[in-house]
Amino acid sequence: MNTRISHTLPLLTLSSLLFACGQPQAPENVSQQSTHQATATQLATIDIANPSEFVRTQQPLYFSYHDLGLTAEQATSLVARVNNTLIPSQHIDRSGDGNADTLFVALDFAAAERKQLGIYADAAAFAAQDWPAQTQAEISHKIGGEWQGAKYIGGTFQNVQTLTPPTQYTDHSEWIRYEGPGIESDKVGYRIYLDWRNGFDIFGKKTSDMVLQQVGQDGYKSYHEMADWGMDILKVGKSLGAGGYGYWDGQQVQLVSQVGQHTASVISNGPLYSALQITYNEWQIADKTLTLTADLSMTAGSRLVHSRLNVSEALDNIAVGLVKLPDTNVIQGDLEITGHAWTYLATFGNQSLSAADSKLGMAILFKRGTLLEHTSDDNSHVAVLRPAGKALEYYFLAAWDGETEGIQTEEQFVAYLAQQVEALTLTPRMRYHTAATQAALAQPLTAERALYWGEQLAASEMIRQTPYYAYGGWDFERSRPATFEYTTGLVLQAYDDLLQLKPNPAWQQVISEVVNSFVTEEGNIHTYDINKYNIDSLNTGNMLLRDYLRNPTDKARKALDLLRRQVEEHPRTAGGAFWHKKIYPHQLWLDGVYMGMPFYAFYTSEFEQGKGLAEVVKEFTLTRELLRDPKTGLYFHAWDESKQQGWANKETGLSPHFWSRGQGWLTMALVDVLDYIPVENTELRAPLLQMITELAETLKQYQHESGTWYQILDMPNAPGNYLESSGSAMYAYFFAKAVNKGYLPAAYKDTAVKAFNGLLQEFILVHPDNSISLINTVQVAGLGFGRDGSYHYYMSEPVFRNDAKANGPFIMAAAQMATLLGWQPSIN
Repeated sequence: MNTRISHTLPLLTLSSLLFACGQPQAPENVSQQSTHQATATQLATIDIANPSEFVRTQQPLYFSYHDLGLTAEQATSLVARVNNTLIPSQHIDRSGDGNADTLFVALDFAAAERKQLGIYADAAAFAAQDWPAQTQAEISHKIGGEWQGAKYIGGTFQNVQTLTPPTQYTDHSEWIRYEGPGIESDKVGYRIYLDWRNGFDIFGKKTSDMVLQQVGQDGYKSYHEMADWGMDILKVGKSLGAGGYGYWDGQQVQLVSQVGQHTASVISNGPLYSALQITYNEWQIADKTLTLTADLSMTAGSRLVHSRLNVSEALDNIAVGLVKLPDTNVIQGDLEITGHAWTYLATFGNQSLSAADSKLGMAILFKRGTLLEHTSDDNSHVAVLRPAGKALEYYFLAAWDGETEGIQTEEQFVAYLAQQVEALTLTPRMRYHTAATQAALAQPLTAERALYWGEQLAASEMIRQTPYYAYGGWDFERSRPATFEYTTGLVLQAYDDLLQLKPNPAWQQVISEVVNSFVTEEGNIHTYDINKYNIDSLNTGNMLLRDYLRNPTDKARKALDLLRRQVEEHPRTAGGAFWHKKIYPHQLWLDGVYMGMPFYAFYTSEFEQGKGLAEVVKEFTLTRELLRDPKTGLYFHAWDESKQQGWANKETGLSPHFWSRGQGWLTMALVDVLDYIPVENTELRAPLLQMITELAETLKQYQHESGTWYQILDMPNAPGNYLESSGSAMYAYFFAKAVNKGYLPAAYKDTAVKAFNGLLQEFILVHPDNSISLINTVQVAGLGFGRDGSYHYYMSEPVFRNDAKANGPFIMAAAQMATLLGWQPSIN
C-alpha cells in the first residue's frame, strides 16, 4: 500500500515557528548565557515532572528534532533553559545513522519536583557553550609499526571514529589500546574486547574526570595496577564480564565469537552523552549467519550503559550476564511485577581486582516481560531474554567501593538498584508545547478542522502502522506479529467512522485488506482461538461485520458466526456478567464491556432480530451494580467474584482505583450499543441512558482545566500521575456522540468542545513533514500476573505514543466533533 499523507498544511518555515513562541526574558546567569538575547527565540516549552518520591540527579531527557517540529537543518542552534538560565545540553545522534537528531539534557529533580524547560534557537549561546566533560567514548589503535604474525610491533596510538580490525587481529595483539573501544561517565568506565572474547570489562575510577585518553598509552600492564585515576578492576576470562551478550544454547552461553568481521564506531562523544556502535558481521550462531549491531551509550552522572541490540535475523533468545566469581552474592530483582517494568540480575561482593576486600557490584537491568529464565554456566550468571522481533534493549552497570563516595555495602547497592529500576520504569512525565504545533493549531476549531485532525492522524498512521496490522504483518507498538485483536478493530473502525463523513478510497482499501486478511476460505480466523474465551477478541468483529454488510461473503459470515459462538459459550459470573478471559476467571472488567457488547448488539440486531439485546443491557446494569462507587460516581477498574485475586478487596472483590481508560471503554460502549437498540424499545434503552447521564455529570467534575483527564481520575496531585490521552479521547468521543444523538442535552456541547480542544493542545505533536503524533498514552493496564492494582502499578506501565488505543478514539472523536460542529456529509 503506497498511500501517502496529504500535506494540507504548508511546511512550516523556521521563521514562522520562531514567531509563534515569541522572545524569552533576559538571562539571569550571564556567565553561562549568551548576551545576544535578541537572537534567541523560544521553540518549545516542556513541563517535566519527576514521578518518584526520591531525588533524580541528572535525569536523562531526550527531545528529538522530529518531536520539536524541526528538520535537522532548523535545529542546529538549539539550547535549553530552565528559569531562563542556560543549562547543559548536547546535540546527539540517537539513531546511530551518523546524523544528529536529538537534543539531550540531563536535569536534576527533587522528589516529585516539576520543572519547565524551554528550548530555544540561539546561535550565540549555542556557540558559546563549553560544558565540563562527564562522558567520553573512544577507539584508539597503533600506526607506524608493523604486524609480525598476530602481534603489532612498535608504533604510536591514534584515536579514530571507526575501526575494523584486520583478519590477523586477536586478543593481546597490542594493536588496539586496551583491546577495544571504551566508554565512560564521571562514575565509571567500560571497555569491550573487539575480538573473539567480546568480554565487557570495568575501569574503576577514583576521579570524576575523563580518563580513557590516558589509559593504556604505555602498554597493557599499566592499567592493571592502581593509578591516580583508578584501574581495571574485573577479571573477565571467558565470561560475559560486566554485562555482555551472547546466545544461550540450553547448556551454556555462546559468546559472539565466530564473527567474520568486527567494526566499532564512535557515534557520539560529548560532555553529557557518548555512544559506541559495534557491528558483528557474519556471526555464526544457532545454525544461522547474521549481523548483530550493538548501540551502547552512557549519560552524565550515571553508571548505566544503555544497550540496544539488533540482529538481521530473529533469534529465539539473547543471553546477557555477569562473570561468575567466588565470594559474591547473586541478587535477583522483583519478578512479581508487570512485564513492562524493569528488574535486574546482580552480583555483589569481593570481586574487584583492586584489593582483596574491595567491594564491587554489577547488574544487568531488563524488562520483566523479556525474561525467559535465570540460569548460569561455568563462567557467567545469565539472564536469557526474549528479543522483541529482532531487537533487545537492556542496561548494565558497575558500582565500585573505590569511587569517590562509592557504594560500600550490599544493602546500599540493593537500594541503589531499586531506584534505578524505578527511574527506568516510571519515566518523567512531560507535557509538550511546541511552536510547530501551536502554529498548526492557530486556526479555530470548526467542523472542517476537527475532521482535518482526524484525517491527519489517520494518514500518519497509514505510513507508520495501519497496513501492517494485516495478517503476516508486524505490530510495531507491541513489537510482535499482528493478530486479530481489539486494537486492530478499533483503529479500522475509526477509519470507517471517517468514511461515514467523507469518501476516501485509501481508508476503504485498508479496512477491507486488513480485516479480511485474517479470514480463511473456510471461515476460520488466523491467530484467533475460541477456546481462550478472551472477550477482547470480539471487538474486531465489529469491523468485520461492517465490511461484510458492504461486501457479503460466505467466509466472512462463517467467521462472524464463530465469534457469535464465543459469545454463546463465554463463561459468566453467577449473576451473568461475562468473564474478562478464561485465564481471568470470575472477573468483570470495564474493558470487557466495550470489547464484547457492541459486537454482540450489532450481530444480534443484524441476524437474530435483536434476541440478545436484553443480555447486552444486563451486562451494563451488572457493571453499574458491581463496579460503580456511589460516593464519587466513578467506576472501579474490575471486580473479582471469588475475592481471591491479590488486587481484589477481600470484602467487596473490587480493584482499588479509578483508571481513566477503563471508564473510557465503558463510556464508548454505552453510546455505541445504543446504535443497535431500537428507539421504540424504551425499556431496554432507559438504564443505558441513565448511566450516560450519571457518567457525564461525574466526568465533568473530574475534567482538568485543559479539557483532558488524569490517568488515575481522582488523584490529580499524586506523584507521577499525568494527563492521559486514550481516556481523554474516549471521553471526548462519548460527550460529542451523546450530544449528537440526543442522549445528553445541548449544554454538554461545551464540555465536548473543551475536551477535543484539550486533546489537540495537550497530546498532538506536529512534525516537520506535517505528519502528527498523539502522545502520553498508557500502553496497557491490567490486573493479575504481577499487576497488583496499586497506584504505583498504574504509574509503572509505559507511556507511549501513537498507540491504537488512543489513536482510534481520537479519530472517532474527530468525526463526532465534526458532526457536532455542523459537518454535512451530503454536501461535502
